[in-house]
Amino acid sequence: MSDIFQKDPNTYKLLTPGPLTTSLSVREAMLVDRCTWDDDYKTMTEDIRRRLLKLAHAGDDYGVVLMQGSGTFGVESVLSSVPSKDDCVLVLVNGAYSVRQCEILERYGIAYRRLDFAWDEVPSAEKTAAFLDEHPEVTIVSMVHNETTTGIINDLGAIAAVAKPRGLAFFVDAMSSFGAVDIDVPKLGIDFIVSSANKCIQGVPGFSYIIGRRDAIEASKGNARTVSLDLYDQWRVLEKDAGKWRFTSPTHVVAAFHQALLELEAEGGIAARAARYARTNRRLRAGMAELGFTAYIDEAHQGPIITTFFYPSEDFDFKSLYAFLKAKGYVIYPGKLTDRDTFRLGNIGEIYDEDVERILAIMREYVEAHRAA
Repeated sequence: MSDIFQKDPNTYKLLTPGPLTTSLSVREAMLVDRCTWDDDYKTMTEDIRRRLLKLAHAGDDYGVVLMQGSGTFGVESVLSSVPSKDDCVLVLVNGAYSVRQCEILERYGIAYRRLDFAWDEVPSAEKTAAFLDEHPEVTIVSMVHNETTTGIINDLGAIAAVAKPRGLAFFVDAMSSFGAVDIDVPKLGIDFIVSSANKCIQGVPGFSYIIGRRDAIEASKGNARTVSLDLYDQWRVLEKDAGKWRFTSPTHVVAAFHQALLELEAEGGIAARAARYARTNRRLRAGMAELGFTAYIDEAHQGPIITTFFYPSEDFDFKSLYAFLKAKGYVIYPGKLTDRDTFRLGNIGEIYDEDVERILAIMREYVEAHRAA
């Protein structure tokens, strides 16, 4: 691996929460140019939709909408298309991506409330229930499952148990968990769940996908505040034309995602991938602790895809560490917190046990060099 990096300094593995390092076969799937109207391509799109429903444990009462753009495009599609003028959304906030939901709702002038928690704290079912009792205007509860701001994994079941008995709709941003954490969408009563091609399925960036109850998708007809992000119209065309996207689709990205789904199945499905992610995450977290780096999230609430670490000292130079790691074949992520300086190490994608040991060895080399200096 080091020989490759020496020959091509632009070849490296991504320790990020997406985009991530993909397999060669996923990248090779993009070498063919495809026509959006072609029956083979439409069949591929329909197979993707079927496979996503299966991963969500969902049946024919759910539908899948593929939406051009990044994961945020999918989130915005739901938040700008589903709420009617009579709805009010409660956003449970404990990270940058739940804050982004509030920004979207604010921009569209959609009624919403926010319930804030510390960014190292999972949303409390008790506090949520009390808030809902005080705010009967709320009709939709929205939350992020795995906040990549910090790496925290939030408890969907606890919030579902509060929202569903009250007859409220439940929206989940599962951008960084779907495919790595088994989510029984119907059992949890999730009305809409969103993720992206370049996350735990291990495809490349270019589209997001929304899994939603068919009756809820149909009920959103006429609510959309935009043309290109109209959830109902996107779904209607996919249904009517058996896999034809409403506007030009990212054909190469779709082919890569289809290959990634096949590789997920070959790996052993979500259970096997979850086990790999959890194992490499635990080792990375433990190894960094041995080197003197403290994780932002306690182990009980640590998600499986990315870990946030505090700077070890006031004079810590993130750019120096970034350059050191990149020169040896790995790229890491800066922090996204406002109260403390942090950086993040992801472990999803084509990252395996040997990668984690190599990363820790490089980190040890960096730490020892700077201690000596």
